[in-house]
Amino acid sequence: MKKVFLSCVFFVSCTTVLFAQKSVTKPQVTAGVRSEVSRPKLVVGLVVDQMRWDYFYRYYSRYGNGGFKRLLNGGFKCENTFINYIPSYTAIGHSSIYTGSVPALHGIAGNNWIEQYSGAKMYCTQDDAVNSVGTTSDAGKMSPKNLLATTITDELRLATNFKSKTVSIALKDRSSILPGGHTGEAYWLDDKTGNFITSTFYSDKLPAWVEAFNKQKRVEALVENGWNTLYDIKTYTQSSADDVAWEGRLPGKNNSSFPHDLKAAYAAKKTNFRNSPFGTTITFEMAEAALKAYNLGNNGVTDFLTISCSSPDNVGHFYGPNSIEIEDVYLRLDRDLEAFFNGLDAKVGKNNWLFFISADHGAAHAVGFNQANNIPSGLWNTKGLEKELNSYLEAKYKLPELVTDIDNFQVTFNMNRLDSAQVDFSELKKYTIQLLKRKPEITFAVDVDELGNAPIPAEIKEKIANGYNTKRSGSINIVLNPAWFEAYASTGTTHGTWNPYDTHIPLVFYGWNVKPGQTTRQVHMTDIAPTLAAMLHIQMPNACIGKVITEVADK
Repeated sequence: MKKVFLSCVFFVSCTTVLFAQKSVTKPQVTAGVRSEVSRPKLVVGLVVDQMRWDYFYRYYSRYGNGGFKRLLNGGFKCENTFINYIPSYTAIGHSSIYTGSVPALHGIAGNNWIEQYSGAKMYCTQDDAVNSVGTTSDAGKMSPKNLLATTITDELRLATNFKSKTVSIALKDRSSILPGGHTGEAYWLDDKTGNFITSTFYSDKLPAWVEAFNKQKRVEALVENGWNTLYDIKTYTQSSADDVAWEGRLPGKNNSSFPHDLKAAYAAKKTNFRNSPFGTTITFEMAEAALKAYNLGNNGVTDFLTISCSSPDNVGHFYGPNSIEIEDVYLRLDRDLEAFFNGLDAKVGKNNWLFFISADHGAAHAVGFNQANNIPSGLWNTKGLEKELNSYLEAKYKLPELVTDIDNFQVTFNMNRLDSAQVDFSELKKYTIQLLKRKPEITFAVDVDELGNAPIPAEIKEKIANGYNTKRSGSINIVLNPAWFEAYASTGTTHGTWNPYDTHIPLVFYGWNVKPGQTTRQVHMTDIAPTLAAMLHIQMPNACIGKVITEVADK
């Protein structure tokens, strides 16, 4: 009798466990009433830093079947996805994707900004109240404190009474911290040690699995053999010649051609590891370690893993988007994706995970590339302009250094000095704009307080308004001519403008409850979070202004 009883208990227990696991992906329905909310076992968000939308198709014929092609042929493509604010920078992009909001509301107004009332310089994830964990450097003195809104990852944890697990992985601190929101855990790379670290905002010590990962010394191993092309270099026909004047050069090299001696470059400067495709490799390896350590997707509740591939941005800045280096980065990323997807299928189960891929911004063609092909283009010298403006204003107002900064395509003034001198601020801005408008590379210069009356296209006007945070943004916004951008360096490229090359980004949803298809109607970066919220049956982030992409969610 006792054996029969124990057998029954065992049967009931197993049935309960199986039902609990099953209910995450497929709810039981009785007489039209759901007993459980339908959700995937795992959500994975991948943001590829500086991925232009056209990279999907420029290298399409070279991709394998299990990476980008798996997404493009089996997922739902939003082919006309745009960033709806300026400036188009990394910290803002990650924040806007995961909050469904814009700098005006979520507060991340740039990678860096000036606090308008105190004049203090602020880095987006800077937090002097916390300490580094996993390093003796200051690379861990970071947190999401400056992010004013919740993220979709926060909302999932709130909806499950914090039973869901959120883990964020990236090389850049901002690309890990901001997607993870206020309630997840985040890990990023410390260049000084080559280790992944965190801060006391999250934990007082690194988890054992992170320490174990760091002990492998993967950065040192990955740079050991240098960087050569994945395939025969003659097959890279979608790119410029291997050695051109507008590409960067690693330390000790007098050209930009393959192969690249990463070991020597890394020894000369630790951050040179990021200027290679192997930053993406180690990011996926770290993500896979997190999947295994926390058994993500197999805990009876929906978990969330955010991944940001930061190295494509570093390589793009250094070599430009038409380089063989960038083509090689995406061919290698394609293989990394295939291996990662196969791992998700094995660990979580096919059709049990929901995935999206997007980018924080795109990138312009290098100025040298444009000029070599007769496309008007140029570099904008902000430091020179700042000096010129201060001389111009001092001649009129007899006050030195009234402009404290030109960054994020905005002019920030010394408000304390202006207030103490009782300067008419509206008059000063008009006078400043007079000089700015004379600059041949500047299309518009606008007082944000007078934005409604400015004779500029409505779409650009909306992006300026969305990107303007009253406490963290400069008072005058500058719009450059197409193909002009801030002088990031004399070679390579950058981003930040309203133009399509910076703001037209990829977006594909794939996996759980996603049917293959596409839309060419315009959607926005801020629509990702509310779409996920609708699919997961949870609340949108608390500053969300995006709209649900119904073609994806109504399934």
